[in-house]
Amino acid sequence: MAKTANPTNDRRKIRSALISVYSKDGLEPVVRRLHALGATLYSTGGTQTFIEKLGIPVTPVEALTGYPSILDGRVKTLHPAVFGGLLARREPAHLNQLAQHHIPEIDCVVVDLYPFEDTVATTDDESAIIEKIDIGGVSLIRAAAKNWADVAVVASRDDYGLFLDMLERNDGETTAADRRELARRAFKVTSNYDIAIFNWFNEGTTDVTFKYSIHRSDILRYGENPHQAGVFFGDFDKMFEKIGGKAISYNNLLDIDAAVQLMREFHLGKPTFAILKHTNACGVARRHTLLEAWQAALACDPVSAFGGIFITNTRIDLPTAEEINRLFYEVLIAPDFEPEALELLRKKEQRILLKIRDFYVRARSFRSLLNGVVEQDTDLKTETEADLRPVTQRLPTPKEVGELLFAARCVKHLKSNAIALVKERQLIGMGCGQPSRVDALRQAIAKARSFGFDLNGAVMASDAFFPFPDCVEIGHEAGIAAILQPGGSIKDQDSIRACDERGMAMVFTGIRHFRH
Repeated sequence: MAKTANPTNDRRKIRSALISVYSKDGLEPVVRRLHALGATLYSTGGTQTFIEKLGIPVTPVEALTGYPSILDGRVKTLHPAVFGGLLARREPAHLNQLAQHHIPEIDCVVVDLYPFEDTVATTDDESAIIEKIDIGGVSLIRAAAKNWADVAVVASRDDYGLFLDMLERNDGETTAADRRELARRAFKVTSNYDIAIFNWFNEGTTDVTFKYSIHRSDILRYGENPHQAGVFFGDFDKMFEKIGGKAISYNNLLDIDAAVQLMREFHLGKPTFAILKHTNACGVARRHTLLEAWQAALACDPVSAFGGIFITNTRIDLPTAEEINRLFYEVLIAPDFEPEALELLRKKEQRILLKIRDFYVRARSFRSLLNGVVEQDTDLKTETEADLRPVTQRLPTPKEVGELLFAARCVKHLKSNAIALVKERQLIGMGCGQPSRVDALRQAIAKARSFGFDLNGAVMASDAFFPFPDCVEIGHEAGIAAILQPGGSIKDQDSIRACDERGMAMVFTGIRHFRH
């Protein structure tokens, strides 16, 4: 049950306010409004100077405490004369004690904390980071929020507008509902702040405590299905500029995430295009031009491409946009768009256009599970030629090595059990989410043949080892020339022998990319 203030007298006039902020952005209207309402203002340091320059009277906190700011500003407001005025309940017993010790009531606190997270993001200087751990500000916020029944607290410059509206609406008074909402926001600020500090200290330790603080959230069109509500907690705008289309849904986000993770493998080098459906890649191709890459990616599976997620590592030009525009899609992601291409694509108003700022993938990932959360290292391993260990009599040719590495990047982003068939840097067949690896291979072969691909000379990548030689045998019958797999089965030699008998090349990577 929600707690409420005394219902017989829940309005509180702000007669005094302590203002201590790091950033002065947006502070002036707050200061001027409090002054116009006749509130006594207390402050210290840079905030005091800021208020004085506005020509508004301000009482130094030192006048309350009888102590100057000490220890290079580390101790300014930490004193009973300040916290007594904040924590005293407005009832006779507490008010008599304030009078006895000559402590004034403080009806409002306005604080903007030291920017700890911004400092961590911009420097590795430990001493600079430590100095941005706010002590006095957090203490002021917590004290005022604890005493929300009598004290209003503004804990972030993001809430200045809300606070000003409250003052305007009630002519300088706050209601219990106002103060409780401000207190709720205040504890959100301090909890986020403490988690950020803990995670910085905890980095590199063996402590597996799970704590995350994500400041931004967006209401989604709906959850996984239209009858489910959904919220995204994250800073979408940090990764993308949304330049067209409808609101983003839960499933859009899952597909966008899968697309970014896939294209991260290819974002450097020649133009590459990928088409995804339900988080699986159904078309991937690398070519000399973007238009050729698009055409090759679409040819991989033009049926599944309908309503898919499209992503590329290259600026989209008009010729490519004209071809893409012929097909219905949900989301198109690119580093940039030529003006003429963007003008054309924007005509389809429901299609989501995203300009990706960075192919960033978090080093740690987590998901809800049962009554808790599982967290793990994100699979950021991308195989290189140095990771390949030939195990057959026939070694892969230099061309096959390149094809195998391309296939390894594709199969890594398919749901297990997964098989990727590649030829000429094009995903010509894929099998995924099957109960057996044989089923996945047969699905991949059937897909490739259904779209007219010649499998002779193609290569195959598997996300996990072969416990039996059956995939080698089926692959050879289809025309597969070389295979990449992690190895590690107690029956690896059976698959190696099957390759040798058929003149096929096979390499082990020692790395499994199993994906549920």
